[in-house]
Amino acid sequence: MPRSRLSIVVNLGWVLALLVSAVSAGADGVPQRYMTLRASEVNLRAGPGEQYPIQWVYRRKGLPVEVLGKSDVWRKIRDWQGTEGWVHERMLTGTRDVIVRGAVRSLRRDADPASDIVARAEPGVIAKLLECRGAWCRVETSDIRGWLGRNELWGVDPDEEVR
Repeated sequence: MPRSRLSIVVNLGWVLALLVSAVSAGADGVPQRYMTLRASEVNLRAGPGEQYPIQWVYRRKGLPVEVLGKSDVWRKIRDWQGTEGWVHERMLTGTRDVIVRGAVRSLRRDADPASDIVARAEPGVIAKLLECRGAWCRVETSDIRGWLGRNELWGVDPDEEVR
């Protein structure tokens, strides 16, 4: 194959790879690291396909998961307790939820440890992630909005900007 045709084929390969990665990216073009379960029943499989055995069945719509990798229409995920496996991409949504971890946590009116407490959240409570500023994240659960320390949540990275 002449050199010019080879470079065209290589360049087309790069364009195709960029298009494929853009399809799985968020609105800003960055691949989403955290997603949530779309349904109230989601099968976690040992591998990327229906031929692989079901390892676990999630029964918690809105549960945040971390996306570790992908294979065609399958996503390798990890939950907040460290369980890993594969789910079909249609079982995930880009909605950002987080889960309260550790102990009972105090939701504060403002992003300040001296601010009034508006509610308390048990470990395992799922909340909608509204925004993060520095060490604080604003969340909403059961129509109650408040601020929690970023380190009290699973589903958001330590230096991730959320607006």
